Amino acid sequence: MGSSDDPNRTQAAIAACAEFHRRSITDRDGFWREEAKLVDWHEPFTQVLDYARPPFARWFTGGRTNLCHNAVDRHLAARGTQPALIYVSTETGQSRVCTYQELYEEVNRCAAMLKARGVGRGDRVLIYMPMIAEAVFAMLACVRIGAIHSVVFGGFAPASLATRIDDARPALLFTADAGMRGGRTIPYKPLVDEALRIARHPPRHVILVDRGLDPGLAMHAPRDVDFAAARAEHAGARVPCEWLESSEPSYILYTSGTTGQPKGVQRDTGGYAVALASSMRRIFSLAPGETMFTTSDIGWVVGHSYIVYGPLLNGSPTILYEGLPIRPDPGIWWKIVEEQKARTMFTSPTAIRVLKKQDPAFMKRHDLSSLRWLFLAGEPLDEPTARWAADALGVPVVDNYWQTETGWPILSAQPGVADTPRKFGSPSFPVYGYDVKLVDGVTGRDAGPGEKGVLTIAPPLPPGCMSTVWGNDERYVSTYYRTIPGREVYSTFDWAMRDADGYYFVLGRTDDVINVAGHRIGTREIEEAVQAHAGIAEVAVVGVQDAVKGQVPIAFAVVRDASRVADAAGVAAMQQEVMQTVDRELGAIGRPARVHFVTLLPKTRSGKLLRRSIQALAEGRDPGDLTTIEDPGALEQIRAALQVP
Repeated sequence: MGSSDDPNRTQAAIAACAEFHRRSITDRDGFWREEAKLVDWHEPFTQVLDYARPPFARWFTGGRTNLCHNAVDRHLAARGTQPALIYVSTETGQSRVCTYQELYEEVNRCAAMLKARGVGRGDRVLIYMPMIAEAVFAMLACVRIGAIHSVVFGGFAPASLATRIDDARPALLFTADAGMRGGRTIPYKPLVDEALRIARHPPRHVILVDRGLDPGLAMHAPRDVDFAAARAEHAGARVPCEWLESSEPSYILYTSGTTGQPKGVQRDTGGYAVALASSMRRIFSLAPGETMFTTSDIGWVVGHSYIVYGPLLNGSPTILYEGLPIRPDPGIWWKIVEEQKARTMFTSPTAIRVLKKQDPAFMKRHDLSSLRWLFLAGEPLDEPTARWAADALGVPVVDNYWQTETGWPILSAQPGVADTPRKFGSPSFPVYGYDVKLVDGVTGRDAGPGEKGVLTIAPPLPPGCMSTVWGNDERYVSTYYRTIPGREVYSTFDWAMRDADGYYFVLGRTDDVINVAGHRIGTREIEEAVQAHAGIAEVAVVGVQDAVKGQVPIAFAVVRDASRVADAAGVAAMQQEVMQTVDRELGAIGRPARVHFVTLLPKTRSGKLLRRSIQALAEGRDPGDLTTIEDPGALEQIRAALQVP
C-alpha cells in the first residue's frame, strides 16, 4: 500500500480527498461551477444542474459550447505547432504526428466532406474504422458540426453492425478498406456492404479510407466515396463550429444489453467536456503539454474519453496505437513511452497479464523515466498483477473502475487532488461527483464495512455520465434505476465491498456470483485466490449448475510454464497446488470443483473475458454471440477441456 510512509501525510491526503468529494456532493452548484471554468463556453450556462425530472440530469443548461472547439481550436494560439495526435502502427510500420494546426486542418476538411453530403446538426454518423488517424478526424468533424457520432468497434459482424445502424439511423458511414491485427488483414468493406444490405435503414453515403490493404476492394458508386479524393476537394476548408446547448447529444456508444438488443448510451456535450477536462487534472494528473498513452480502441468508451477527447481537451498530446502489446516484441509499448516521453499511461489488466507472461527483460530495455502513472481499468484488477506491474515498471499503479455508461471513473485514487496511499486490488475511493452507495440487493439496506453489496450511485449522476438510452427513456429508467427494492439508485450491476479504511473492492458482476450450497461467492474472489499461485498467469472462473450444491465453480487457467502441465502427472500436481492455494487464500468453500489448463482464454478484441460463453459451454448451452471474440481457438480449447462436442 501507499504513496507515503508518513502516517500524518497519509491521513492528511485521505482527508483532503474526502473533503473534495464531500463538497462535490453537498455543494454541487458551487463545485461544478468551478470545474466548468476548464471549458470554453460560447454562451454561459444559466443553471449548473436541472434535476426537475428525476432521474434525468441536465448539466450546465443554457450554456453553449462545442467539443471540437475545446479539443482543437482553442489550443491553436498557444500550441499550434506542438504535437496533438501521435499515430503509431506496428501493423503497417507507419507513424504520423499531427500538430494542433494540422489536426485543425484535417478536421475542417473532414467536416466539409460531411456538410457537402447534407450532414448537419443532430444527424447521426456511424464510424466503423480501425485505429487510424482518419477515425479521430471523423469523430472530431462530427462534433464540430453538431452531428452525433456512433463509433462501432471495427470487425463487428454484419448482423451486429446492421443492428446498430437500424437503431441510430445514420445519414453517413465512415469506414476503411481493412484493419490489421497481429499481421493479419481484416477486410472491413465486405462486412459493411453486407450490413448495409440487411439493414432496414442504411445510410445514404459511405466514405472509405483506402489503406491499400485489400486488393479486392469493391466501391459502389454513387454511394461509396473515396476519402482521399474527397479530402483533396476540400483543401483549405473552414467549417465553423456549431454551438450546441450543453445537453444536446455528442455521441451514441452501444453497449451490450441483457435482452440482446444493444443499448445506445447517449452522451451530452457540456457535461462530458467538463467531466473529462476535470478528470485529466484531478484523476490522471496530467498537465497541458504532457503526453498520454492510452492503449484502448476508439470503439470502446476508454478510447472516446482518454484517447480522443480527454487529452485533447487538456491540451495534451495523445498516442493512437494500432497493434498488439507483443509485436514486434513485448517491449513495444515501453519503446513508445520512451520515444514520446509519455507521462501518463492507461491500459487494461488483461494487457498487463499478457506482458506478465513475457521475458521481464523487455520491461527494462527502455528509459521509462518520463512515466509518472500507470492507470489500469476495464475489469477487476487482481493484486498479483497490480504488484507485478508496479515492481516491473517502477511507477505507481492506479486501479480505476467505471463503465461505458459513466464515461469517466466512478472509483479511483485522485492524485491531482491528493496523493492518497493505494491498496493493491482496490480502485480506492469514490470519485468526486459520484454519491456511491453499497446496498443489499434484496432488502435495499445500506451495506456496512466488510459487507458485500451492489455498487450503486444515488442520482443525480455527475456531469459526463449517460443522459439516457438513445431513443428510449423508459429503458434507461427501468434498466438502471429499478433493480434495488425500495430505492431509486443507479445500479452498476457489480458487487463490491468497502473496508474499514474506506477503500472499495469490486468483486465482479452481480450475475457472476456463485451460490455454492447457500454461500454466495464472487468469481472475482476465486480468481484472485487462484492467481495467488505464482505459476498461474491468468484465470477465468465460472459458476456451473450442480444438482447437489446449486452451483460449483470451475476454473480455466493459463499456466506460465506450459511444460508443467505437459502430461497427466503434471496436470494432477498443478491442480492440487491450485486447490491448496485457494484453500489458503479463500477457504475450502471457494475451492473450484475442477481446474482446467488452457493456453489462452476466450476474450473479446477489447480484452474482456467471455465468461458467459465459457459458462454456457460448461452447462451444455449455446455460447451465444461470438462476433467480438479475439481468437476462436480459445473457445475450442474450452470445448476440448470440457469434452464438449
